[in-house]
Amino acid sequence: MLPRQHFFFGTLFALLLFFIFPPIGIIGAIIIIFSTVFIDLDHYIYYVLKTKNFNLKRSYFWYFKNIKKFSLMPKEQKDKYYTGFCFLHGVEILIILFLFGMFLSHYFYYILIGFIFHLFLDVIEQIKLKKRIDKLFITYDFLKFKKLKLLQEDGRE
Repeated sequence: MLPRQHFFFGTLFALLLFFIFPPIGIIGAIIIIFSTVFIDLDHYIYYVLKTKNFNLKRSYFWYFKNIKKFSLMPKEQKDKYYTGFCFLHGVEILIILFLFGMFLSHYFYYILIGFIFHLFLDVIEQIKLKKRIDKLFITYDFLKFKKLKLLQEDGRE
């Protein structure tokens, strides 16, 4: 899902939570909205590490082209590729955020809510487009992706 879609749905979700649970407050709602989008920072970091290019716009289009190419592949071919390793997209990070919320600041709970909502949207999209679910367990994905080929914009593996 593209960042603008995450922002749109994250805003709707945060507003809904704000009206159902007013104690969240404006600050909590804003944190939820931004965390719903900024979890994708790991996509950008992955792009920079892979390409040595810091251009945010190129990163966006690199992923956009790869996802488009990936979605057109037959399922058998999709199973051989991945589109990037996302270290913020996993249950392990959710556990860390929960613990930070318990021991450091309740604001981490709002980040946790935004991350969970983002992952929920990703799972829906993955089931719809990829017919498989990635990015739920960082450790599992890391081990699995070591065996797969990286799908790159220019067709190289």
